[in-house]
Amino acid sequence: MKISVFGATLQAGVLAGLLAEHGHQVFWCANELNNSFDPLVIHYQDDFVNRLIKQQIANGFLQRVVSEQLPLDSEVYFYGFGTSELERTKALIKKISMLPIIHPKLMINGSTFGLQGTEQLRQLLPQDSWAYLPDVIQEGNAVKSLVSVKQVIVGVDNKKTENLIKELLRPFFQFKHQYLFMPILDAEFTKLSISGMLATRISYMNDLALVTEKLGIDIVNVQQGLAADSRIGAAYLSPGTGFGGENFSQDILTLSSTVSKTGDKSQLLDQVWTINEQQKEILFRKLWNYYHGNLAGKVVAIWGASFKENTSSIDNAPIHVMLAALWAQGVKVQLHDPQALDAVHKVYGHRDDLILCEDQYLAIENAHALCLMTAWKQYLSPDFNVLSQKMAYPFILDGRNIYDPSYVKKQGFTYQGVGRS
Repeated sequence: MKISVFGATLQAGVLAGLLAEHGHQVFWCANELNNSFDPLVIHYQDDFVNRLIKQQIANGFLQRVVSEQLPLDSEVYFYGFGTSELERTKALIKKISMLPIIHPKLMINGSTFGLQGTEQLRQLLPQDSWAYLPDVIQEGNAVKSLVSVKQVIVGVDNKKTENLIKELLRPFFQFKHQYLFMPILDAEFTKLSISGMLATRISYMNDLALVTEKLGIDIVNVQQGLAADSRIGAAYLSPGTGFGGENFSQDILTLSSTVSKTGDKSQLLDQVWTINEQQKEILFRKLWNYYHGNLAGKVVAIWGASFKENTSSIDNAPIHVMLAALWAQGVKVQLHDPQALDAVHKVYGHRDDLILCEDQYLAIENAHALCLMTAWKQYLSPDFNVLSQKMAYPFILDGRNIYDPSYVKKQGFTYQGVGRS
């Protein structure tokens, strides 16, 4: 098939690369609607995705184009935009509607615009077949998170659209039982509901962690016990400093708003969100308590700013709450992150109380505490001798529970995790 892909999201890049890898002729219009970018240049933090795209361009199955170069005989149009780009997407579809294209075509919305988002697009091209393909791409594990799903959820408008989707995705999902087709509105609500369920698991564990600390119970043992139960499983059970990310957080807010508009109020979703926002303050509260509120003039090292490892995104990440709280107390922050320093600089610019460090061990010099915010692999096995020599005080706040408390304490450090005594 000839396929036109629009958007610069990770979902758009992964699908462009995978569809091209499996023999489709893909024309990718990435940044057509964003004048601040070269429309022919795109780069992700996921090296595997970048290599996939580069290889398919070299093989000739993937072309990066501007809209004027799109073939008029494309059979499929895929829209993969960010949650805040609905109006841009509408403008693009209006532009497409004026092209001399022979309809109907298969139009697939992969963007999370909330309920009725796909319908708003369909109204601009009602003569085409429309589908909604929820974005399940996980940053840091992009390709595998798509192709390894047990069932791919697809919202469709009729049986003909089902058949077209099956043919398009046949290289990845060959069997009937791998598809879960439903009406488009149902699929949109399902996407939001999945995010709500995952957020609930995270907030539940963070809520339990507050209790286990007071009782002298290690939350990691509880976590492992829950994961061992086949009815529960291990996913999204790690306590920490709270979830973030633009899409995930927006899904929760959209779901809560959707429920409210029905005249009801979701006490559970409101509580999930409240717990998460409070959890973003957990390391600051521990630091405050340890130093009895005497933080003015102290230096705090932070390892990790991105909302999760293997991404440069700091959207809705706990780092923002942490920085605001520390600066309010007159603390100087020395921050390291393998990928997110540019994003941090774009948000906060130059400040005397924020030192961005290219080396993680530069960040801990003369620090009165080391706060681990993101579980990057390079943080898993630090040189504790170097930490002891360079830090002003040997205090580690482990916001992701990646260290063994007894081992860290034997190295001469004061250790505090989340839900661990």
